Amino acid sequence: MSTKQSADKLILALDGMNKSEVFSLIRDIPELCWVKVGLELFISEGPDIVIALRDYGLKVFLDLKLHDIPVTMAGACRNAAQSGAELITVHACAGIDSLVQANESAKEGSAQANLPAPTLLAVTILTSWNSMKLKSELSLDQPIEKRVELLADLAFKAGIGGCICSPLEVKSLRQLFSLPFQLVTPGIRPKGSSSDDQLRIMTPKEAIQCGASRIVVGRPITQSISPVSSFQAICKELGGS
Repeated sequence: MSTKQSADKLILALDGMNKSEVFSLIRDIPELCWVKVGLELFISEGPDIVIALRDYGLKVFLDLKLHDIPVTMAGACRNAAQSGAELITVHACAGIDSLVQANESAKEGSAQANLPAPTLLAVTILTSWNSMKLKSELSLDQPIEKRVELLADLAFKAGIGGCICSPLEVKSLRQLFSLPFQLVTPGIRPKGSSSDDQLRIMTPKEAIQCGASRIVVGRPITQSISPVSSFQAICKELGGS
């Protein structure tokens, strides 16, 4: 895998930063292809941050994890698609009606703005959860991997372009859902780094080898002593996949 191919597999999560800090960081990483704009940055800076990042030449993963009734999901995705984000997250547990309408409206919104249609990704179970927490806090006795499969299947049937899952579920999901259905995985931690609040994790290379389309990495890069070196080290690891 070339350096360019490796960089295209890595989405840098811009959590915990303001606009000035974001652009200070990305200017130092010319190989960067993808960034993730999550709730914190989106709420503090507004939709203009997505436009600014795209104008800089980056692809944007807009991670808002939308979850609401169908009409609200549809309106939100229509507007989000007009920002030009290439990937947008919704919650699979919003249900098939919400997912279908969100997907259709995202296509409508991008067409109105003369932009390519974004790919919607359905969040299954957050990587900060495990089976014990699901049972104790939500009274869900279903094994987490089965829950993830159910939600991924719901997304697939709704015509959603992929899902968000932990790297631990990627291998089994890839056996069920072939490309072009995307499997994007947070919960990525290079060897020796802190797991922080993530409970279902893998290294970058392991996740890609299991079938992940792309991996999302934030704090192991942005909070490291040398973010540029950390980014390059992950790309090098992926290059050996």
